[in-house]
Amino acid sequence: MRRLRATLVAAVVGAAAIVAPIVVAPSASAHGWITSPASRQEQCASSGTLSFDCGEIKYEPQSVEAVKGSMQCSGGSRFDILDDAGRPWKRTTVGSTVTFQWELEVAHATSTWEYFVDGKLFTTFNDGGKRPAYDVSHTLTGLPSGNHTILARWNIADTNNAFYNCVDVNVNGTGGTDPDPEPTDPEPGSCTAPAWTAGGVYLGGANVSHDGRNYQAKWWTTGENPAQSGQWGVWKDLGAC
Repeated sequence: MRRLRATLVAAVVGAAAIVAPIVVAPSASAHGWITSPASRQEQCASSGTLSFDCGEIKYEPQSVEAVKGSMQCSGGSRFDILDDAGRPWKRTTVGSTVTFQWELEVAHATSTWEYFVDGKLFTTFNDGGKRPAYDVSHTLTGLPSGNHTILARWNIADTNNAFYNCVDVNVNGTGGTDPDPEPTDPEPGSCTAPAWTAGGVYLGGANVSHDGRNYQAKWWTTGENPAQSGQWGVWKDLGAC
């Protein structure tokens, strides 16, 4: 199991070059993240997995912490690269039943673990304020087929914060990683995606249909009409259906 190590700092003081005692700095924001199926921050932390540089999140995948209630992959934290659905994130092919593995650095007292599929709450695991083990697993069953982004939210019992992870999956495959992480465009003449609603909450990668066309969210959004999005807006026009 990987464990991040605290930084050792040595200070040299005085004219006689007296070396101060080595100080072990406490680990900052060391908490937990999903390692399997690989979350976006897990991919960032795994050398050679992605074709782009994630920035500082690659050094601290456990630190995606923000106030409770966000529907963003970053939780609204400084790691906003995790919200960018336009990046070529690896999409894991899974069956309709899949087990999510967490690795915790600190076992905080926990209220709930929530899992959202394309912005809609799918299931909740209630810990009732208990402290979990350092290796946590949750099994989700009955996942809908197709490409989805699953947001996992670990809600801490004694603070107003939560930890956020997004996992990109292709459900009903035979295992392994989809070599092409780009979603498949729906066939023309087929409005199979759920209809867009003004009150809906959509994560990056979510597909909707509206006024006879299919659209895909580039990042988290709510209340933004796909038909009015335009080239630089949140919605990608996938064509008529």
